[in-house]
Amino acid sequence: MIWHTVISQPFALGESPFWQASGGVLYGVDVAGRKLWRTMPGSGYLDRWDMPAEPGCIAPARSGGALDGWIVVLRDRICRATDWGGTLHDMARLPIDPATERGNDGRCDAQGRLWVGTIHEPASGPRQPVGALYCVDASGGTTMVRKVLGGVSNANGLAWSPDRRTMYWADTPTHTVRRYACDVNGNPQGAGEVFIQFDGKPEGWTPGEPGYGGRPDGAAVDVDGNYWCAMYEGGRVLQISPRGDILASHTTPMLCPTMPCFGGSDGRTLYLTSARHGRSPQELAQLPLSGCVFAMRVGVAGLPAQPWRELEHGF
Repeated sequence: MIWHTVISQPFALGESPFWQASGGVLYGVDVAGRKLWRTMPGSGYLDRWDMPAEPGCIAPARSGGALDGWIVVLRDRICRATDWGGTLHDMARLPIDPATERGNDGRCDAQGRLWVGTIHEPASGPRQPVGALYCVDASGGTTMVRKVLGGVSNANGLAWSPDRRTMYWADTPTHTVRRYACDVNGNPQGAGEVFIQFDGKPEGWTPGEPGYGGRPDGAAVDVDGNYWCAMYEGGRVLQISPRGDILASHTTPMLCPTMPCFGGSDGRTLYLTSARHGRSPQELAQLPLSGCVFAMRVGVAGLPAQPWRELEHGF
């Protein structure tokens, strides 16, 4: 299977892609570039929307039974937009200090709630495990935010099994993906268990050298329940079985893939974002497509993006 380039104009830090079958549009964010973007693969069309702060993630929204814009996380703000390039309406805030922490990887569940994890981003010094996972729910007409899990420094890899009884969540710096049993309402129970533990970065390792497989970033799940994970600095996307066995490793055209998603007319196109922000000039010279968006045909369909749902506009 071969990757081909979907967006050849690189983003600083591409993330949070999702496919909207209505119109055949791929959406995503450029975190470091402070932009949302959308494209219709194969058309040459690319539209960017400048944001006032770093967007951690974006998801489709549904209101009154129809798709109706998007929900966007900007550092500590949960925003709602109904028109591309239009007004961002504040719906809620994450209970964090935006000077040292921001919203990162997130998506909606089958109940239409937004789940978003945070990343510790101090101006200097190492990241600390102060990040958390929050559930944002507007099903009752009022937007509520509650903390569900904590103890991570860079929340990533959020995804659910096809039956929604298992939730996956990763802490990138610890190279760990955990899984949680969920109740009938989709809420994770307890502290979970290690789903897969990757080897850490060897001391003195230099990007491009062998001996390091990367750390878990964004993820997606296919209809068979396999977990597809982008391995940042590992230059690969892994397909992992529900038992935690690595079924396939797909080498990528860049060292830092960030997040996959499934799309296309049959759900069997795997789209992939990537990063170039903070990478060395030497690495970018060797891997000039870093930051671009890619696609590859795969043998299994993925789960579609779930929309945010509300009884009425909460702004």
